[in-house]
Amino acid sequence: MPGVEDLGAAVARAIAFCSSSREAQALVWLEHMHRRFGIPAFAGSLRRFDRLLAEQPQEAPKLRLFRRIADPGSTLRFEDLQSVSHPSDGIIVSALYCDRLELPPSFGDLLSDAVRAGGYYCTHALLAWVWLQEYGGGVGVPAGFVEDLLRANAAIVNDDTSVVTDLKLEAAAFLCLAGEGARVDAAFVATVLKRQNDDGGWGMTRKQPGISDWHGTVLGLMLLLHVREAQNA
Repeated sequence: MPGVEDLGAAVARAIAFCSSSREAQALVWLEHMHRRFGIPAFAGSLRRFDRLLAEQPQEAPKLRLFRRIADPGSTLRFEDLQSVSHPSDGIIVSALYCDRLELPPSFGDLLSDAVRAGGYYCTHALLAWVWLQEYGGGVGVPAGFVEDLLRANAAIVNDDTSVVTDLKLEAAAFLCLAGEGARVDAAFVATVLKRQNDDGGWGMTRKQPGISDWHGTVLGLMLLLHVREAQNA
């Protein structure tokens, strides 16, 4: 595992990168991290999110669905569900509100299909499973499903620990959310530290080469915060 000083410095740089974000979906995760890890720089992220929604009325229905990531008490507007079009998004939104929606009997099969599809379908199936456990969604799944889900996401991370991609960061971060951070190879965490950009983030945006991407950086920070917490336990 990385040294405490290196890990702390990387976390501090990533927090600095994220703290000024105006990406709505980033802000709900920043608020989540503020509540989970007590990061002062992210205090007020949910208020900033709500202001952005007021400024972006066309995007508000879909974005508003993800408010519950930051605040479990967020109100569900059922008409907002019509804004979800991608099947992968449908899986995670359904799981996020599993205690307020009647999930179909086939939902467990949808999760299994997502794991077999791989890629972001697989990572989203893991995030959905986390929320199903958090909010008490009773879903029947095939025997061995949970282990298959966890192994598939670990394989995404660990197949080549010398490479850092957005997908790998997502799988690693969501394994940590699931309480399965031990499945993330320490060599991958070391590579994440080495691949951190000078601006404190990870990834590259297509429009601005050399500038880190908010999505990968939020995921990388979430991973490192869980690693640091495990080291301090």
